[in-house]
Amino acid sequence: MKRWQIIGFIATLGIVLSIPLYIFRVSIDAKPELSNGQIKKAVFVGVEKCASCHEQEVKKWQGSDHDKAMAPANEKTVLGNFDDTIFEHQGIVSRFFRRGDEFYVNTQGPDGKPGDFRITYTFGYTPLQQYLIPFKDGRLQCLPIAWDVNKKRWYHLNPDEKITPADWMHWTGQSHNWNGMCAECHSTQLKKQYNANSDTYQTTWSEIDVSCEACHGPGSLHVKWADQPELARPDSQDFGLVLKTVGLDSKQQIAVCARCHSRRIQLGPFDHSEKEMMDSIIPELLTESLYHPDGQILDEVYVYGSFVQSKMYHNDVKCSDCHDVHSGKRVQEGNSLCLQCHRADEYDSETHHFHQKAGESGSPVKDLSGKVIAAVGEGAECVKCHMPGQYYMGVDYRPDHSLRIPRPDLSTKLGTPNACNQCHVEETKQWAVDHYTQWYGISRKPHYGSIIAAGRLRTPEAKKDLIRLTNDPLFPSIVRATTLQLLSSYLDEESYKVFDRSLGDEEALIRYTAVRHYNRANPEQRIEQLVPLLYDPIKSIRMEAAMSLAAFSLEHLKADDKKAFNKALSEYENAMEYSADFTFAGLNLGNLYYYLGQPEKAEGRYRKAIRIAHEFNPARINLAVLLSGQGKKKEAEKLLREVIEIEPEAYEAYYKLGLLLVEEKKHTEAVEFLTKAANGFGSRARIYYNLGLLLQSMNRNAEAEKALLKAVELNPTDSNFVYALSLFYFKSKRFIRAQKFSEELVKKHPKNAAGKKLLNLVNRKLQLP
Repeated sequence: MKRWQIIGFIATLGIVLSIPLYIFRVSIDAKPELSNGQIKKAVFVGVEKCASCHEQEVKKWQGSDHDKAMAPANEKTVLGNFDDTIFEHQGIVSRFFRRGDEFYVNTQGPDGKPGDFRITYTFGYTPLQQYLIPFKDGRLQCLPIAWDVNKKRWYHLNPDEKITPADWMHWTGQSHNWNGMCAECHSTQLKKQYNANSDTYQTTWSEIDVSCEACHGPGSLHVKWADQPELARPDSQDFGLVLKTVGLDSKQQIAVCARCHSRRIQLGPFDHSEKEMMDSIIPELLTESLYHPDGQILDEVYVYGSFVQSKMYHNDVKCSDCHDVHSGKRVQEGNSLCLQCHRADEYDSETHHFHQKAGESGSPVKDLSGKVIAAVGEGAECVKCHMPGQYYMGVDYRPDHSLRIPRPDLSTKLGTPNACNQCHVEETKQWAVDHYTQWYGISRKPHYGSIIAAGRLRTPEAKKDLIRLTNDPLFPSIVRATTLQLLSSYLDEESYKVFDRSLGDEEALIRYTAVRHYNRANPEQRIEQLVPLLYDPIKSIRMEAAMSLAAFSLEHLKADDKKAFNKALSEYENAMEYSADFTFAGLNLGNLYYYLGQPEKAEGRYRKAIRIAHEFNPARINLAVLLSGQGKKKEAEKLLREVIEIEPEAYEAYYKLGLLLVEEKKHTEAVEFLTKAANGFGSRARIYYNLGLLLQSMNRNAEAEKALLKAVELNPTDSNFVYALSLFYFKSKRFIRAQKFSEELVKKHPKNAAGKKLLNLVNRKLQLP
């Protein structure tokens, strides 16, 4: 599953597929919708129309990474060596060659056999270029062999893996599909148009690259406004543009950029009409597979999640303060970029950075092999210390945009990277800590990385800090949302109350996370808290609230609430249908139909998700639960055992299989799987509870006591757990112990009739001679 976590559900630069040219329908010349002879809805007009007035902006854009995001494969655009060049990887030989003006590769195809594949598009330009190949079902597939522009060589994006055609990661599979993984951010007016029934695409675009209207929106109304005589133009703050792109603060501007420059889930085709960012995307949080505990980049996350952690962002520094929005280039080079705001005498000095500047005498920094990795003077660059990055796709260096103060001390505590050791690779982390202390003193501010690290481990003592940080509005919202997500593992009233409060937080990301991970099991409380969110102004929150309510009976809702529920549920279903070519959407739709009592549709969606990727175990686990409920125990057991074979640390599968084996009266084997699940999760109280009851039924009382005590220790407020332990001691004739826990049960749950009855029985026994 680690590869699933690393790849995620969103577009990556290195994943693309090709579609036959004949299926693309260019829509620049589409006729606008008319109402009484007037343009009712803006349509796309193309870069040439923009250039007639905005010549300088278009000149800056030409040759930019946006301009060269994609292009038809021809003599001018293809950078790779196609002169019968041979490249071998893991025993597979690929040959790059030409036929006339066309470019081809002979490589392993979807059937495992070598074949000739025509390259129709280039994907990217520097520091690497990839190539797209069309398939008859409308797919464009991206080769995993890329061209290193700087070193002028072919190289493989997964050099250490041998990937078979049956693997989701094979270049002919969904992971390398351009239509779903990449297209939205590499072309303008992209319409994916995936048909789940036929498993085909009819993807279209207006312009092949990232052009003016990809950011500004369709421009026909703006053109109409501009074509009028200046004195006759109506007053307009947006000049007829669909999106406002000037006079924005940092939050407004990054919402424009984040549609592509973020790790995210897409909710539908982007038509530029959404008013809020989370009407069209849901950004990923600082999850373990994507970010280090302190929020530094781990996987490829495309800037947004990093930048919104930064002090710069929260002091209204915008993307455009550092990057020209049309060329993409930095507005100034070197430390001059930072010195737009920061005083040179204080920060661009050796007393601050303690490194030699370029031009001064000294030796370059080398790695352990002797290779030069930093020239003299680079250590004095602001970005080296405050924006350490890493390479993705082999050769693409991405700086971390959280613009953080180096913290080598966190490296020793949490295992996170630090800027010092990124250059001084031959030195230890403690060496970096010692020098940092020598220069800047011993004072260190507490960092949320320590709290997130503890929350990931689900340590009991982490709960208090998670609650404190979630409730503190001075922390970045993405950090607070992350700690709230981690808090969902702590199933007690104190944590529930934090979720209750967070449902009303002013930050949309906090509200969404609260809804997404809301874990009160009581139907009445859940309905009471979540129904108001059906009216939230943010689409992603409304639809997630509807999904969360779908499992409960809503027959007593008011008519307006039912209408809002059905509308939001339709929004959820449409969003998932848009991404039906991805496994997560199949899983979510399967869950939805399961909740709605539509088992056949649920089963179909789960099986579709598994067909997309054989190793996608969440769908396999849920399908097993569905089949088990239908009495198909053998097939369910087979599926769960498959999960464990694919993923030996899939503790949820151990848990589900253990429960299933209990139903099948295979108690000894059930104990084995429940024990593995309990030990694997560590903090899941209910698993210990189930294990304790099973062991008790088998008269393995010493083990049963230990398991039940662990359940109560992990969640002392759950009346079921305390009652089970009290009853265990009562049946074991250990009445003093039974009395202790019965009294606790009655004290904390005075309305629990079973607890009162048990306490009365215990007291009677204690009164006997």
